[in-house]
Amino acid sequence: MTKYLGRVVAALGLIVALALVWREDPRSVFALLRTAGPGLVLAAAVHVLPMLANARDWQTLIIGPSRPRLLAMLRLVWIRESVNSLLPVARVGGEIVSFRLLTRAGLRASTAAASLVVDMQLTLISQLVFTLVGIAFLMGHATPGERQLAVDVLWGLGLLAPLLAGFALIQHVNLFERMTRLFNRLTSGQIAALAGSSLRIDQSIRRIWRRHGVVLRYLFIWQPLQCLATSLEIWLALYFLGSPISFAEAVVLESLIQALSSAAFFVPGALGIQEGGFVLIGGALGLDPSVSLALAGARRLRDLLVFVPGLFAWQLAVARKLGSSGVDSPGRGVEHQYADR
Repeated sequence: MTKYLGRVVAALGLIVALALVWREDPRSVFALLRTAGPGLVLAAAVHVLPMLANARDWQTLIIGPSRPRLLAMLRLVWIRESVNSLLPVARVGGEIVSFRLLTRAGLRASTAAASLVVDMQLTLISQLVFTLVGIAFLMGHATPGERQLAVDVLWGLGLLAPLLAGFALIQHVNLFERMTRLFNRLTSGQIAALAGSSLRIDQSIRRIWRRHGVVLRYLFIWQPLQCLATSLEIWLALYFLGSPISFAEAVVLESLIQALSSAAFFVPGALGIQEGGFVLIGGALGLDPSVSLALAGARRLRDLLVFVPGLFAWQLAVARKLGSSGVDSPGRGVEHQYADR
């Protein structure tokens, strides 16, 4: 039932996206994409930078001698993003897939699950701050009354950031147990079923949070670098589309698009939502609707060039592990459940 619902939602999103293009001049949108073609390929290739930052920050959360090397983590991030972006898995399927790959590589199940849970928690905190900064920038370039409100929001952000970090460092057992149960529910119990006792997961989570330096570097170095690198993609794409904007505006656009895409987690690939968001937010930044839609098309081109190969890399990794074991996986595993869809 779920897979059919995902297909229906995806089809509706595709209709919305096509309607947005049709409402504008489709020829002008495709002409922009055709002219900027090679530059858009370069912009898509730049996505390796935020993936590399994500690989490094996730790697720092893994404790023990079995921690994978950076290139192995980069491959996991690539596969995780590919599954979450292209398959109807409500943006948690990639976590399940990467969890299975980590455990098959020899990492303890509780350690792998804990790193994923904390990575998701810290990413949510960073994305919230990133989005609020984008909103504040937009408001700061509007009417005088809204500028004053923007100042208040920025002061609030200054107070909120250490509070968020302090909240993240709280080591009360009940808090972590609740968070573990929450992510188990989001993944339909897959993590708990595969990792065993949630108590072991919770203990591993608390060990990660006690490493204050690692957590702070994640929040204030690696995540900002990841956000800036994704903004670079947009800045480059618009440059090659002939509508350059400032890097600060690219950061605003990327932050709000990320927020919209996350809010529309139930829509595979955020089809329709992402296109509408580019038109709406791009318009606020002075971009022509046809340019905004071409930019949305550039983002889809990135998905094809980066994430489709990522799905093949996932299947290759699964086939290699099964081949080395010489037996089929019991229950066929989470990976095959999603592959069947």
